[in-house]
Amino acid sequence: MGRPVKMRQQVSIVDIADEGRCIGKTQEGEILLVEGTLPGAVVDVQIFRKRKGMSMGRVSKEISPSPWEVTPFCEHFGHCGGCKWQHLDYARQLEFKERSVKESLRRIAKIEDAQVRPILGSEHMTHFRNKLEYSFARHRWKTPEEIRSGEKLESLGAVGFHPPGFYDKVVDIKWCHLQDEPTNAIRNGLRDLALLHGLTFYDFIAHEGFLRGLLIRKAAFTTDLMVAVLFGSDNQDAIKLVLDYLIRQFPEITSCQYAINTKRNDALHDLEFITYSGLPYLHERLGDLTYRIGPKSFFQTNSYQALHMFETISALAELDGSETVYDLYCGTGSIGLFLAGQCKHVVGIEMIPEAIEEARMNQELNQIDSADFFAGDVKDVLSDTFAEKYGRPDLIIVDPPRAGLHDQVVQFLNAIKAPKVIYVSCNPATQARDLGKMSEVYRDIVHQPMDMFPHTHHIENITLLTLKA
Repeated sequence: MGRPVKMRQQVSIVDIADEGRCIGKTQEGEILLVEGTLPGAVVDVQIFRKRKGMSMGRVSKEISPSPWEVTPFCEHFGHCGGCKWQHLDYARQLEFKERSVKESLRRIAKIEDAQVRPILGSEHMTHFRNKLEYSFARHRWKTPEEIRSGEKLESLGAVGFHPPGFYDKVVDIKWCHLQDEPTNAIRNGLRDLALLHGLTFYDFIAHEGFLRGLLIRKAAFTTDLMVAVLFGSDNQDAIKLVLDYLIRQFPEITSCQYAINTKRNDALHDLEFITYSGLPYLHERLGDLTYRIGPKSFFQTNSYQALHMFETISALAELDGSETVYDLYCGTGSIGLFLAGQCKHVVGIEMIPEAIEEARMNQELNQIDSADFFAGDVKDVLSDTFAEKYGRPDLIIVDPPRAGLHDQVVQFLNAIKAPKVIYVSCNPATQARDLGKMSEVYRDIVHQPMDMFPHTHHIENITLLTLKA
C-alpha cells in the first residue's frame, strides 16, 4: 500500500451522498467525498485517499459554515459516532432523505416518474429508541482536545459507545438523548458502583474484566423496562452486588436479567440470559396488539414510527378479510400479526428459529389463530409446493435485511404473480435494485419514505407494487 495522500484543497460542499458523506467540489471542478461537514459549507479539506474518479478527504478548517447548521444538543456529538446529523436542521435532514429515495429509484431502478409521497418525519427527535446497548471498557476514549492538552488523564474505565474505528476504547457517555430516563441514571449509577467497589471494566485487547455490556429496553406504549447486564466472568457475589443495586435503586425495572459472555465477540444471539428479578421479557403495545419482547428479540427500534409504519402498510394493503398474506423476513411476526385481523390467513417466514418462537408466542398472547410461522431461509422455504399447501398469496410483504432480496426470492415473486407486493426497506439502493429486477412483472404504485432514526442518514421506504395486466 502507498502512503496516505496529504494534500489540502478548498472545497465547496454541494450535496450529501450515500452513507451520509458529503459531496464537495474543488475550485478546479474536481468532485470528492468529504467527512465532517454539511452542504452549503466551504471548507479546507485534507485528502487522505486519491483515486481515479473520486477522492476522499476530511475537514481541516471551516471557512464558512452551512446555512442549515444548527447547534448540536449533545455534549458527545462528533465523538461517539451516533447522531451524526445533529448539527443539520431537521427539515433539511428530511429533504435529503426523501431525495435519496427518489435518486435511488431513478438511478438504479430506472423509474423516472416514481410517485414518492412526502417523507413521514419523526414526531420524537430525541428519546425515540426502545433499545440501547452500551459497552464497559477499561480504556476510555480521549477527545483530540484532551490529547492536545498534554495533561496526564487517569482512565478509570468508561461505559458508553465505541467511537468509529476504535474497538478497544469507549466514549464515556454522561448523558445520551436517544432513550428516556431512567436510562442515564442506570448507566451512570453502574459506573459509580463499579468504581466504588473496584469492579473491573472489560479490556477488549486482553479480553478480561468483569463488567462488559449493558442492554436497556424501554417500551414506548407501556411502562415496562428491561435491564440486562453482560458480565465477562461468572463471579456470583459481584453479580449479586450489581443486580441487587439495580432492583433496589430502580424499582421501575420490570425485567432484570444478566448473561455471562466469555467469548471474544459481543454477539448476543448465542448467550443464555438469566432472569434475576421480574419477567424474562417486556411488553410493548402497538395499536390493538401486545408484543412480548425478550433481550435478544428483533423489534423495530423506534416504537413510535413502527406504529406509523404498520398503519401505513395496512392502508396500502386495503385488505377486505378474504386474503392470504405472506410476511417474508417476518422477524417476530410484528407486521403479519398487526394485519391478521384484517385478512383470512397470515404466513410468516424467518431464518432465525428463536424469532419464530417469539412470533408464535405473540400470536398466542393476542389470541390470533389465523397465522402460521415457519423457520428457515426464505429462498429455501418458498416454492410452488409451499404455496399450494398454505395458500397462494394475495399480498406479499417483504422486509429484508440491508442486503435486499436474494435472487431466488425475486424469481419466486416474479413467478408467483401476487396481486400486490409491499416492499419495506432500510436501504433504498438495494430496494431499487430489486424493484428493477421485478419491473417486468410488477408496477410500482407509490413509495412512502419514513424517518425511523432522526439525526442519522438512515431512511426507511415502503413501496406498493401491483401486478401488471
